[in-house]
Amino acid sequence: MLREVTDIIAERLSIISERSWRTGEVPEDWRKANVTPIFKKGKKEDPGNYRPVSLNSIPGKVMEQLILEAINKQVEEKKVITSSQHGFTKGKSCLTNLIAFPDDMTGWVDEGRAVDVVYLDFSKAFDIVSNDILLGKLRKCGLDEWSVKWTENWLNGRTQRVVISGSS
Repeated sequence: MLREVTDIIAERLSIISERSWRTGEVPEDWRKANVTPIFKKGKKEDPGNYRPVSLNSIPGKVMEQLILEAINKQVEEKKVITSSQHGFTKGKSCLTNLIAFPDDMTGWVDEGRAVDVVYLDFSKAFDIVSNDILLGKLRKCGLDEWSVKWTENWLNGRTQRVVISGSS
């Protein structure tokens, strides 16, 4: 629907987004999510056979992506993240880490260095990380205050509800 009315709403949405970023205020609708269970496989009676899908406001998701791009650009310019960081890094993944790591290890062993390895699974890390710690680290890295303040208000004001067959 938004694509059909782009000519009509683009300028207004741009003004709202710009004002949101400059003031740090995030519209309430952008912070609401409807969580809908999507059936995977198996018995439909088993709740474990569903995965939750979060449906968010499209303008809010667009703004979130714009802020993410701004943060990524600043982090890259300030060289905050080393090349060995693979998780949550554009163009890198667990797979690229699994390819690069053994190569590094063999090089160290060839040099006669001692190698100890500890692998930790931080899946769901962002579900439990303290927002205050995350925001403090963004500030410490020297990110612009507008992006940090917007992120803070977006993180702290999120709500979600489960919607099944039109009931919430």
